[in-house]
Amino acid sequence: MTANVLLTGGAGYIGSHTAAWLLARGWGVVVVDNFSNSSPLALDRMAGIVPSGRLRWHEADIRDTERLAEILRSEDVQSVVHFAGLKAVGESVTNPLDYYSVNVTGSVSLLTAMAIAQTRRLVFSSSCTVYGAPDTLPLTEDAPRKPATNPYGRTKQMVEDLIDDVAESDPRWRAISLRYFNPVGAHPSGRIGEDPSGVPDNLMPYVMQVAIGRRPFVAVYGDDYPTPDGTGIRDYIHVMDLASAHEAALLALDDQAGHSALNIGAGKGYSVLEVIAAASRATGTSIPYKVVDRRPGDVAATWADARRAEDRLGWRAERDLDAMAADHWRWQAANPYGYGTSDDTAQSPPD
Repeated sequence: MTANVLLTGGAGYIGSHTAAWLLARGWGVVVVDNFSNSSPLALDRMAGIVPSGRLRWHEADIRDTERLAEILRSEDVQSVVHFAGLKAVGESVTNPLDYYSVNVTGSVSLLTAMAIAQTRRLVFSSSCTVYGAPDTLPLTEDAPRKPATNPYGRTKQMVEDLIDDVAESDPRWRAISLRYFNPVGAHPSGRIGEDPSGVPDNLMPYVMQVAIGRRPFVAVYGDDYPTPDGTGIRDYIHVMDLASAHEAALLALDDQAGHSALNIGAGKGYSVLEVIAAASRATGTSIPYKVVDRRPGDVAATWADARRAEDRLGWRAERDLDAMAADHWRWQAANPYGYGTSDDTAQSPPD
């Protein structure tokens, strides 16, 4: 594979793992990131885990349309994977203007730059939040798209609508939105992984920060849901399975007309207590937790029907929850404070 693909937000959690996956398979990778919620160390570490000779990166904001168009042209980019955006649900409630500015205005800027550069092949990093609260499970792509429950989810809905309208206006566009469920895990090398800013919004990184001693216990929000163990159930997918889905989507653009959306999940759910148990097995320690009151807006369970992705892309998730926990712990144990360490060279993954 010799094509050049641009990854917006390519130094972030999912972006960096997708970059590693693509580089290992011979793609030319161009990263654009403003490092507001990521670290250039993720890109520096590529040299230690994959052939990184075809990696180039530019520090830029996706709202800078002219700069994006210049990068697309100068780097001879054929396709774009759009990861860049803010992604914390709670933060989106307190700072909605930031989310609309980065996620929506930034996407308008990107698509404008792509049109200027005549690069009309796009894979968009969407989310299962576009479905709102589910009526039936598993969630299929045909499920009614109900109002999102937070500004973050609304921005994902709006960007999908934007891509719909652009593709409808010009048949030269080919786009696929991948609706992620809950990415976890890390690269098996332990060199790159998830490095959330502040208190993690998501369960697995929080559990691992408890395991490493950064936090005292895991708060389990309710144990009286109508589920087998009373705790909430979600669909978790290994980030490397997710990375492989992006390559499959890029290849599928050759046969794509207009814009379509696909669920990307494991196709099964794991409860909060099952995640804690898997993390305990991975770390070899008992991870403390406390049951507290439910959070408003949480649903009992949600997981994907990912059969359409298998049919369209020839893709399916391969790694189970134990593999997700083991790889996530390898990263966390080698990098207790993520990329924020005073001695990057001293870190090596545990056996």
